[in-house]
Amino acid sequence: MSPTLTDANQAVTDPADGLAALESRRSTAETYGIPLAVLAEVTHRCPLQCPYCSNPVELDRAGSELTTDEWKKVLSELAEIGVLQIHFSGGEPTARKDLVELIQHASDVGLYSNLITSAVLLTRERLAALGDAGLCHVQISFQGNEPVVADRVAGFKGHAKKLEVAKWTRELELPLTVNAVMHRQNLHQLSDIIQMAVDLDADRLEVANVQYYGWALKNRAALMPTLEQIEETSRIVEDAQARLKGVLAIDYVVPDYYALRPKKCMGGWGRQFFNISPAGKILPCHAAESITGLEFESVRSNHSIAWIWQNSEAFNRYRGTGWMPEPCKSCEFREVDFGGCRCQAFALTGDAGNTDPACTLSPHHDRIFKVASEEAAGDHNRFIYRNFAGGTPEPSDDGA
Repeated sequence: MSPTLTDANQAVTDPADGLAALESRRSTAETYGIPLAVLAEVTHRCPLQCPYCSNPVELDRAGSELTTDEWKKVLSELAEIGVLQIHFSGGEPTARKDLVELIQHASDVGLYSNLITSAVLLTRERLAALGDAGLCHVQISFQGNEPVVADRVAGFKGHAKKLEVAKWTRELELPLTVNAVMHRQNLHQLSDIIQMAVDLDADRLEVANVQYYGWALKNRAALMPTLEQIEETSRIVEDAQARLKGVLAIDYVVPDYYALRPKKCMGGWGRQFFNISPAGKILPCHAAESITGLEFESVRSNHSIAWIWQNSEAFNRYRGTGWMPEPCKSCEFREVDFGGCRCQAFALTGDAGNTDPACTLSPHHDRIFKVASEEAAGDHNRFIYRNFAGGTPEPSDDGA
């Protein structure tokens, strides 16, 4: 077991006093300042069944969700310890009947709020109410640029509604980001998706290639793009970034499977980011609950959020570089990428302490990515749709 920061500094006398814990360590090398932005996954409920969903395969049921008062307490505590932005996500956050109340409370305590939504449950009146409550930004996910592909990927006929809500967003003078999750089934639409974002008067477009954890890993054979598709995607994005400079900001995420080095996942485990699950667990990233053997503290515990961030064993397990095996331990990039993604290492090798297989120096790289490239070249196109039952296979054309 790795030592906690309390062990290292012996500065905390009251484990419930998170602010005291933070202040006592501000001058030490081991301090990890509270992130400026936090993701609040307020529910896992969602009418969409996206096969690449970043939620864990074992979804939190509605009965386990934090109550309105519990979320308000969390928002107040986040503001008190210095968090500036709160991103309301899910599942589908608008499935919560109290979302306007939560947005209002976030505004009251001084948090910048962003709604990450599929948009399909929104009415214009409710969107206006969210704006009146202080909502600062809207991010709408799109699965394609037209209904045939988009609705099939989502497992739900919602593309037309998304376009409508995007127009309402701009009519209400709310900033808009279009989030387009890209994969083998929709990369051929990328140029049209970029134009769609321009036509919708979006401020930003996220061209986010699928990252293969959770539901996306279950669907890797149907989602994995070919190398040729990624090369064409990069060319299209680079051209659009130059052509649309000042009109549309475009963020681009290359899938790990086609990178030479791993990403500094979420800024490094427990270094720059945390999210809160519907049931109140504080996690270093979306997929962290998939790692067996780690126990994540809850906001329902006796500890403050700040204390959990600084002291919990799960956050400290893979912080920094002390946990690293070779080749990470002696790698010149160990404080650049911090070993890559722990969740990917666990998902693909069975041990979260291994070198991320996305790194070409990993002893697992060639074997694992050979399998992935073979899947990319295959013709498997049927999805396993996300749901609370653990997934449902997409029917074949003949109804089987």
